Amino acid sequence: MPGELGTVPVTIVKSGLVVACILVTAAATSSRAQSPASPIEDEVMRHYQAVLRVDSTDPPGNESGVVAYLKEQLEREGIPIEIFQLEPNRPNLVARLKGNGSKRPLLLMAHTDTVNVDPKKWTFPPFSATRDGGYVYGRGAVDNKQDVAVGLMTMLRLKRENVRLDRDVIFLAEAGEEGTTRVGILHMANDHFPAIDAEYCLAEGGGVTRVGGRVKYASVETTEKIPRAIELTARGPAGHGSIPLENNALTHLTQAVAAAATWVPPVSLNETTAAYFKRLASISTPEEAERYRAVLSPDPKVSGPADAYFRKQEPIHASMIRSSISPTMVQAGYRVNVIPSEVKATLDVRTLPDQDPAAFLEVVRKVINDPSVEVAWAARDVRPAAPPARLDSDAFRAIEANVKKHYDAITLPTLLTGATDMAYLRAKGMQCYGIGPALDVEDQTKGFGAHSDQERILETEFQRYARFYYDIVKDVAGQP
Repeated sequence: MPGELGTVPVTIVKSGLVVACILVTAAATSSRAQSPASPIEDEVMRHYQAVLRVDSTDPPGNESGVVAYLKEQLEREGIPIEIFQLEPNRPNLVARLKGNGSKRPLLLMAHTDTVNVDPKKWTFPPFSATRDGGYVYGRGAVDNKQDVAVGLMTMLRLKRENVRLDRDVIFLAEAGEEGTTRVGILHMANDHFPAIDAEYCLAEGGGVTRVGGRVKYASVETTEKIPRAIELTARGPAGHGSIPLENNALTHLTQAVAAAATWVPPVSLNETTAAYFKRLASISTPEEAERYRAVLSPDPKVSGPADAYFRKQEPIHASMIRSSISPTMVQAGYRVNVIPSEVKATLDVRTLPDQDPAAFLEVVRKVINDPSVEVAWAARDVRPAAPPARLDSDAFRAIEANVKKHYDAITLPTLLTGATDMAYLRAKGMQCYGIGPALDVEDQTKGFGAHSDQERILETEFQRYARFYYDIVKDVAGQP
């Protein structure tokens, strides 16, 4: 996940609203878990464990082992591949199955690198792909080698089963997503875009939320905020700490940071967030539903109380409806008895896709309102802004139908507060949708999530995701 993927929002639905169909789904899943694995399930698990066992942490970044495995499996089935490599040991693999050309291609994208690990904090070795207690453990288990494995298996099945395709299906296993985008998506989007050009893309960024072992809803990422950074610099005279100065640079900086952090940018909704809250209200308690509907109102007297509640109790939802600021770093002083002459602070800024950056920066200057503090954009790998993916497309309809088929749940189009590599493709006009497997909300607080000290996924949910993913691809790319 991204460099960072952020957190898929979670709303706990009270037990009184759990419907019988969820119980049926849970029972079916439990029954499947006790059944012998099919040959396809055995194979996709073998591929999954194989890529999990390759240490491709970034930094330093070495995805060549994963790509070598994918290359061997694809070429064995006669699926043509290309390798695009900007730096040694940082390859990007592209495989393509040809359709009849009546529709534009479908791109399946997964990244082969992972974030780093502290092995001492893992119950099982992080690159062992251990299966224990119904789970698979390993770095990359949910970020993002599950997509590498199911993407590979989807390509193999389409070829073996001679699925007739209206679209080319392209599989991109990209390097460098976890912070080195120049060797991965930037290299592909800027230098080799014809190799991956498609109408639709499926990648990470969404997921299915389970609470208490039961599926609640599926999030499909259709847009995301743009990561930026503002640097605040305050200057003043240096001096001895024993003599307080009214123009102490650090005092001015702390006041500026507080002003920026407590400012509440206005609410701004788009098609994705409006649909998200409307659909979320339909599966929530009456009290929650009232807030989710209220925040859609253009009248601040109606939306204001709901927004205030979000800021205190559901900050993920508060962030979804506005550009946001979080102070994250301060550089000030070098010893206790010296008043520093220059101090800096960095603000993590996430702007909505349609936010004008220059106008936003000017508003922040006015909010801080201190001529002794310089307010400027700081260097950052800024992803491009683009309109949200459409909700009336063939791809979104196929995802929604398969969420119902495989999870018997509602689909929530979602604005991701984090960032993914889909931003670079959306900027080129591609309709991109982030999906993912079912994960337990409780695992996040236990430290088993993406980028956590450990990662794991239920074997039954990995297998269900593989079926879900394959059916989406068949529905979008296959002939009726």
